[in-house]
Amino acid sequence: MGVSGSGKTTVGRLLSQQTGIPFFDGDDFHSAANKEKMNAGIPLTDEDRQGWLQQLHDLAEKESAGGGAIIACSALKEKYRQLLSAGLQKPVWVFLTGSFDLIAQRLKNRTGHFMPPALLQSQFDALEIPSDVFTIDIEAEPETITEKVWEFLKQQPL
Repeated sequence: MGVSGSGKTTVGRLLSQQTGIPFFDGDDFHSAANKEKMNAGIPLTDEDRQGWLQQLHDLAEKESAGGGAIIACSALKEKYRQLLSAGLQKPVWVFLTGSFDLIAQRLKNRTGHFMPPALLQSQFDALEIPSDVFTIDIEAEPETITEKVWEFLKQQPL
């Protein structure tokens, strides 16, 4: 979890390659209307996110029966994380965190994504810093971050 541009997809894919656990990018589950709204520079509301979060919860529930999954999702608010985790036995959250300036620079260099850099501030504004999660700063290289996440996950009673 983390704001757009924090490296969720990159780290999730690398972690999936390393572990063999399937990876799903939450961005792929946004409706066309949500993507259009964000592309137009309009932040999503809680109502806009509801169906998307429910889809991701259903995916997590389905995948948990088969050994789990790595799902990249912003999960900005505690109520989103609660919805995503509802009924799951042992969800593990990893929070990729970094400075506004670093993430803004990453977004400026990113191409082909519906989330424009102008919406980054709205994500930071909505972000409720989670507690009781594995938090890692994103200044390191993705491979280093992935290795630290994997070391953490190996210590979890799954």
